[in-house]
Amino acid sequence: MRTVRFLVPGTTGRFRCGGLLVELQTARLLGQVALVEVVTYRQREPEHRFFSDLLAAEPPGLAADQPLWVVSWGFDVPWLLRRLRGRATAYHAHSSGYGFDLPAGVPVVAVSRNTLGYWGDRAPRHPLLLVPNALEPMWMERGARASQADRPIDVLVQRRKSSAYVLDQLVPALRASGLRVEVQSGWVDDLVDLFNSAKVYLYDSAPYWRGRGVSEGFGLPPIEALACGCVVFSSLNHALADNLDPGLLAHQLGAGTLAADLERITAAVRDPDQWRPDPDQLEPLLRAGSEPVLLSRWRDALAVINQHWDRLAAGEIPLQAPSHRALWWQRCRQGMVTRISGLVWVFRNQRGAAKR
Repeated sequence: MRTVRFLVPGTTGRFRCGGLLVELQTARLLGQVALVEVVTYRQREPEHRFFSDLLAAEPPGLAADQPLWVVSWGFDVPWLLRRLRGRATAYHAHSSGYGFDLPAGVPVVAVSRNTLGYWGDRAPRHPLLLVPNALEPMWMERGARASQADRPIDVLVQRRKSSAYVLDQLVPALRASGLRVEVQSGWVDDLVDLFNSAKVYLYDSAPYWRGRGVSEGFGLPPIEALACGCVVFSSLNHALADNLDPGLLAHQLGAGTLAADLERITAAVRDPDQWRPDPDQLEPLLRAGSEPVLLSRWRDALAVINQHWDRLAAGEIPLQAPSHRALWWQRCRQGMVTRISGLVWVFRNQRGAAKR
């Protein structure tokens, strides 16, 4: 199996975010089944090798002794793939909607069915695989799913990605009704402890992602909240709809009116057990997102990707789907042919009628 190199812009400072943490977690997880290296391409760091240096030192090639490069940083993907031309690559696709197309033959590992469907439409002749993001073990091991005791926070909101509706309307209204609402911002040393302290968790990312023109790639925070026994009220945009069946595992946030939200959230705070998901439905979701299960799925995905690049290294030609422009032109030509055929038919019938 090829060495796997995960390309990230950097691992500190302004590059620290949820997407980076998930990518580093994936690299750590795959280290159990393959040789894995994290490579940075914007910020030089003493503990990681630098992308440009490796490209300069290593000739391109697809052979099994050449590394597999994994790209993931949405806006940088086209540029990275251009520089990696002639090398084995894969796109670890989180969010969708960036608008670029992939070079022929580049496999896609999607983290959600929403993203998988996007690339199934845009790149139907590429190898497509589905491997959701993994919950870190701390959520599985320390999440207080079985207990509602000693939860001093009635409602927990994380400021980042939260909508103006939640922050400017719903939170003040909840506080005015007498609920203790915690709006978390900045760094938290122990997120599991924070989530274990809350009865209800609110997550409304739809306006955030819509304003950026891309999608919610996977939506780990609501699942992390469920792992800690919170009642979850969430938007259902993009990949959140993969798992958050409204009324079963979570509840829709912004369901029609402010008064409706206030009524339902207040009721959930007063009696969380009536609003929490059935453990028989929740536990399978959490197990499916556990590291051991997803390590197995990654092992299978890597086998498919390596076999694909072995075929291309042996000289096989990757399939290519027609472009949107080609499909549009084909449809136009078919339409013109149909209209011309119709006119010819009308003309011939008119001539025949005139002769009679």
